[in-house]
Order: sequence, then structure tokens, then C-alpha cells
Amino acid sequence: MEIEHVTRLQEFIVEEAHDRITLDLKDITIADRVAVRFLAEAESRGIRVTNCPEYVRSWIAAEKRLGTEAPS
Repeated sequence: MEIEHVTRLQEFIVEEAHDRITLDLKDITIADRVAVRFLAEAESRGIRVTNCPEYVRSWIAAEKRLGTEAPS
């Protein structure tokens, strides 16, 4: 999952009700940082992310922690 995938998903999500969207990542084997940040933001907006590889799930959690930390 790379930036071009993220761009297409963002376009799709704009047109849909967020509470009805589920992103199934069962076929994802690799994700770049842009994709992980997108997934973290999507979850924050109420979009469900299922079948997420464990390394991606850990990275999403880290991105969320970074996003909530106060700037120094």
C-alpha cells in the first residue's frame, strides 16, 4: 500500500459515510509511512480497519501516539 493507493482511497472516502466504511487489509503485505499515517487517521475518523498485518497495526499505534504527543 503506497501513496497512489492512499490517494484513491481518500477520494472514495470523501464520497461515503465514514461509519459504514471498513478497510480490509487481508491482502496487504507491505505499507509505506504515508499509508500507515492514512490508516491511523482513518481509524481516528471512525473507519474500521480489519485483517491488518501485525507490523502495520503496531506502526498505526505508534503513529497515533506520535500524533497525540504535545510538541516540545
